[in-house]
Amino acid sequence: MSKKVLMVCLGNICRSPTAEAILRRKAHKLNLSIEVDSAGTAGWHAGERSDIRSIKHAENRGYEMIHLARQLTVADFTTFDHILVMDDSNLKNSQEVCPPEYRHKLEAIAAYDENKNIKFIPDPYYMGPQEFDKVIDYLEICIEGFLKKHF
Repeated sequence: MSKKVLMVCLGNICRSPTAEAILRRKAHKLNLSIEVDSAGTAGWHAGERSDIRSIKHAENRGYEMIHLARQLTVADFTTFDHILVMDDSNLKNSQEVCPPEYRHKLEAIAAYDENKNIKFIPDPYYMGPQEFDKVIDYLEICIEGFLKKHF
């Protein structure tokens, strides 16, 4: 039986679809049975492709981003085993829609940085190109930690 993991950020066009692509590739390489998806706490970009800058930076690192943005729903809390958020704001917004009995599924992805240097995954949307690379660097570290702990 496969585990189901949902990555969550604000608009679901930069950080969470990047995290989805990274986890999907790493799980495939390790032959792990993990279903992964991503969502945003806001629905502004529902149905849109990821930000082109995220797509390009991910492709440069060997990740394929094919996701269409969607908004986090109450049903996600019953569907997914792990719901990993990018920052404290995403955590707060997710908790607001999460039924109390599923709050244990919500975690900050940065908690999986084994060295505890990463406090959150920064939103690169209004930043320069180097921020998109930093997001990938941070997510690779945190996803490695997540995989070590749970798989």
